[in-house]
Amino acid sequence: MKRLLYIFSFIVVGLALSSCSSNDNETPEEEPSPLQAEVRMDVSYGSNPQQAYDIYLPEGRTASKTKVIVLVHGGGWIEGDKADMSNFISLIQQNHPNHAIVNMNYVLATTSIPAFPNQFLDIDSVLNKLTAEAEDLQILPEFGFIGTSAGAHLSLQYDYVYDTDNQVKFVADIVGPSDFTDPFYANDPNFQVALGFFVDEDAYPGVTDYAAEVSPALQVNASSSPTIMFYGDQDPLVPLTNGQTLKDNLTDQQITNSFTVYEGGHGDDWSQASIADLQLKLSGFINTHLPIAE
Repeated sequence: MKRLLYIFSFIVVGLALSSCSSNDNETPEEEPSPLQAEVRMDVSYGSNPQQAYDIYLPEGRTASKTKVIVLVHGGGWIEGDKADMSNFISLIQQNHPNHAIVNMNYVLATTSIPAFPNQFLDIDSVLNKLTAEAEDLQILPEFGFIGTSAGAHLSLQYDYVYDTDNQVKFVADIVGPSDFTDPFYANDPNFQVALGFFVDEDAYPGVTDYAAEVSPALQVNASSSPTIMFYGDQDPLVPLTNGQTLKDNLTDQQITNSFTVYEGGHGDDWSQASIADLQLKLSGFINTHLPIAE
């Protein structure tokens, strides 16, 4: 009997020692290191060489929290380049280091390539590509737009008409044309010729009022995103009434909006104090409408 107890005790102790030894040798799982910041330049999103964007991915990004700010340049729909928005990249990286940034080009209008709706659809292609690659990029496909001049017009129109999945959470409109039925444009015969040049009539129903159809101020609806607007009181290219009409229509639809008017023209002659004020208000709007969870 004593011998059996001795053997049983020996087995129990051996198993215990074996268990301890096994646990001691187990290597604890290491948590993955945070992703490093990364920049990918001239990412193609279509067959045209102009269909390209740069993407700035922040350090420590994750697919559950890293939202995206999209920059859309101006240039009258026929010129301009994403390089024109470089100042906004440094501003965002300084004040909103946890956001990803996409700085996009679109196919510029020519005599054979109309601007509308092609440039709206270019934005759609960019957002679709980013959404499809969200897991690889480790981004959350929620977007805010910052557009200047023609780029502001494209951003507004995309949000108000094409963003059916509500992926866009805000639009920043800096001197963007918003109402082509405004007498400033409607009474200008040269603009009416230009409008015919810009619109692909085959893409719209035959009875379409093209000036109204591509005017984002006239497309505001209950699903439009919060919009922050900046205009000059002496702008020779975009009348202040365009900004006021947009503000009034947003307010009528109970869409959150902010409207600021500075002394000066199309933005290039605004004072340093005005630029600083714009940056401060824009940063606050980003924090409110495209926040990054802690």
